[in-house]
Amino acid sequence: MFVDNVNIYVKAGDGGDGMVAYRREKYVPNGGPAGGDGGNGSDVVLKVDEGLRTLMDFRYQRHFKADRGENGRPKNQHGKNGKGFIVRVPPGTTVIDETTGQTLADLTDHGQEKVVAKGGRGGRGNTRFATPANPAPELAENGEPGQERNLKLELKLLADVGLVGFPSVGKSTLLSVVSAAKPKTASYHFTTIKPNLGIVDTEDGRSFAMADLPGLIEGAHEGVGLGHQFLRHIERTRVIVHMIDMSGFEGRDPYEDYTKINQELEQYDLRLMERPQIVVANKMDLPEAEDQLEFFKEQVGEEVDIIPISAVSKQGLAPLLRRIADLLETTPEFPLLQEEEEQEDQRVVYRYEEKQEKPFHISRDDDGTFVVTGGEIERVFKMTDFTREESVRRFSRKLRHMGIDDALRDRGAQGGDTVRILKYEFEFVE
Repeated sequence: MFVDNVNIYVKAGDGGDGMVAYRREKYVPNGGPAGGDGGNGSDVVLKVDEGLRTLMDFRYQRHFKADRGENGRPKNQHGKNGKGFIVRVPPGTTVIDETTGQTLADLTDHGQEKVVAKGGRGGRGNTRFATPANPAPELAENGEPGQERNLKLELKLLADVGLVGFPSVGKSTLLSVVSAAKPKTASYHFTTIKPNLGIVDTEDGRSFAMADLPGLIEGAHEGVGLGHQFLRHIERTRVIVHMIDMSGFEGRDPYEDYTKINQELEQYDLRLMERPQIVVANKMDLPEAEDQLEFFKEQVGEEVDIIPISAVSKQGLAPLLRRIADLLETTPEFPLLQEEEEQEDQRVVYRYEEKQEKPFHISRDDDGTFVVTGGEIERVFKMTDFTREESVRRFSRKLRHMGIDDALRDRGAQGGDTVRILKYEFEFVE
């Protein structure tokens, strides 16, 4: 089964917890704190594997969770860092953050890697908190939570040439006779329901990758039929081969088919019209094809590159393949939109930025409970060990330093009111 679009969940490893420990050795007086730091959690890394061709494996496993860092140890021993968690993907995979819609990576080369979820930092042991005023602190941090994301993976075939056209114009037949690919062919529409890829060799020793993209229909750019599932695969191609049934055997008008397909390509992505296009007049072995071809040439004009062939009888295939190979030698690669944006972002621009928003937000439930949310305060909360009084006091100081105490008073909080952070509730004390 060919799978080219999946949604997955990734969770990087949490950092290991720091340790509260003290050095106690017979001949070492005043040993002091000796709690080690926790190790960093594992990152989730997507890595390109050229041996993969589809996203089929993700149909059976959609959740990926990396290992957490090891907890700190006595004698100032740090916990081990988690090893990178590798998730293998096929070449041509585009990674999109499902929540924000941001494109995170476009993975095309074998061995290329991208960290999609960063592991949490290890918590500090009590050695890190020793000061002259408090030389033996009973204080350590929990590990920082690892990043988690919902991702959308889209596979776009890495083909030099894309075959487009209405159903049953002979795209699969052409690919089967010029390469070793064996796409399904039959005398009914939508025989091909997944893209097929084949390597084509020309008589003069050149070669290129050709993709048979399933038949488009009117409205495909809006998702009609299989819509974007097919159109996305043409984004990487450098040359478009537009196949037309010139025999008119099914009562279709070749010129009307030609204009409709080009309209679909243009409305899906205007930049597709920048690619060189070869019009292939197929089924020239059938009656009335010659007359239809002459009339078609009058309609489109001399500037359109038209090559007549018969995929079944293999008539005209050699000139077609030579023409494709010649165009590929002179046509550069067309970067995807996000690649162009990344190139622009490499320039250094200095801007005045407004003061950042507060790292927390206070709301109130129907029952009167004050709810404190925000990435920064939730991170601090998760890294606090509430089993130790000194850690609780440090957390309280953090709340005051961040301005949460004053913000609660401004919202009308009084002694005895309930304050909730995540799933935990506290009593507000004046």
